[in-house]
Amino acid sequence: MKRTVISVSGGMDSTALLVHLLARGDKVSAISFDYGQKHVLELERLQANLSYLKENGHSLSHTVLDLSALGALFHSSLTSKEWEPPEGHYEEENMIETVVPNRNAIFSSVAYGVALSIANKESIPVELAMGVHAGDHAIYPDCRPEFYESISQAFKIGNWNSEAVSFYLPFLAGDKETILQDALQSCESLGLDFDTIFANTNTSYAPDAQGRASGKTGSDVERILAFHSIGRPDPVEYVDPWETVLANALNLNTLKK
Repeated sequence: MKRTVISVSGGMDSTALLVHLLARGDKVSAISFDYGQKHVLELERLQANLSYLKENGHSLSHTVLDLSALGALFHSSLTSKEWEPPEGHYEEENMIETVVPNRNAIFSSVAYGVALSIANKESIPVELAMGVHAGDHAIYPDCRPEFYESISQAFKIGNWNSEAVSFYLPFLAGDKETILQDALQSCESLGLDFDTIFANTNTSYAPDAQGRASGKTGSDVERILAFHSIGRPDPVEYVDPWETVLANALNLNTLKK
């Protein structure tokens, strides 16, 4: 049994990674961050999934760290109340507005400290798992392989017993379609309902007051296209019907090409 620490947001990617780890038989410690994100709905959805997992015999430890004070300090459309997240295709230049400065470095650093503490306390190797993937490489520099190569090296230099902790980034060379395909297999292995798991996630940067995804932000479009690519409608509720949000996403994808 592997010992693993995961940074899990309640979004699609990290949720898929969570069920991947459980299907692998890992003993999991999960860490989530309230960093002042306006789409904090993702943490509420995560709690629903954790309850669902527990009901089905899959338990794990989970801690939410309150870093919400950072929201007022960060300059990003995901944290600044007066700045609306842009709409459009994920690879458009304006999606850089959704970058949260140093976010994955902060998450990785905290999670690494937890992983190393477990490794030292229990005298075992620990993996640090994150759901970063190639689909994010164009817009988010902190999702690229070279970032994790560099930060891993920095952590090794800056800690004793660092050989006990290693990064586990199984989706790094993949995209959201490969993530969903992996999640389908994991859910089947665990006896979980795939649609229930992913209905209990939030990817939208602009959900409405009822928690419905807008279907128009870059994160929405990428997710919609991924579900379409595996031949399934997204179980998350959108403001508009699935046929409408899918047509919009396909049109944006065609224009981008």
